[in-house]
Amino acid sequence: MVCNRCIEAVEKELSDLNIDFEKVELGRVEVERISDDQKNRLSDRLINRGFELLEDKTSKTIERIKTLIIQSIHNDNAMSSKYSDYLEKEIGKEYSSISSLFSSVEGITIERFIILQKIERIKELITYDQLSLSEISYKLGYSSVQHLSNQFKKNTGMTPSEFKKQHTNLRKPIDSNLSTQ
Repeated sequence: MVCNRCIEAVEKELSDLNIDFEKVELGRVEVERISDDQKNRLSDRLINRGFELLEDKTSKTIERIKTLIIQSIHNDNAMSSKYSDYLEKEIGKEYSSISSLFSSVEGITIERFIILQKIERIKELITYDQLSLSEISYKLGYSSVQHLSNQFKKNTGMTPSEFKKQHTNLRKPIDSNLSTQ
């Protein structure tokens, strides 16, 4: 789960199935008790919504790593420590072990996953058009606007400015004549 609508969807499914839960947060649900029947029905409903129920330790760890990274990237302030230190502290295992596990299951490194998540966040922030590239760079912990721009171009094939221009051209004002589109 990566958004508030995802959390609301999971809460609705839990409520509809009369499953008592303590808390639902990104990538994680805490339930009091759940029968095998309830678990199977919940799993089916989550699959219909594009989610999956993760129960094994490896899957839980991978999902926790992803959730921590996504939350940190969408946080308002840049990371004050390195991701390796942050993940080590939050997961409770050495980074080398976390990194090996993640790479073996996901087929990409944690570092690559972080870059891809940052690129998606940059796209989102450019689309909102409320922050300058310099502010976005600072917010996401880049050493410079040039570093952000280089990484963005390497991963998308276009500069942030080209992305912004392309995206702007795709948007239509709400008061435009919709019948001519």
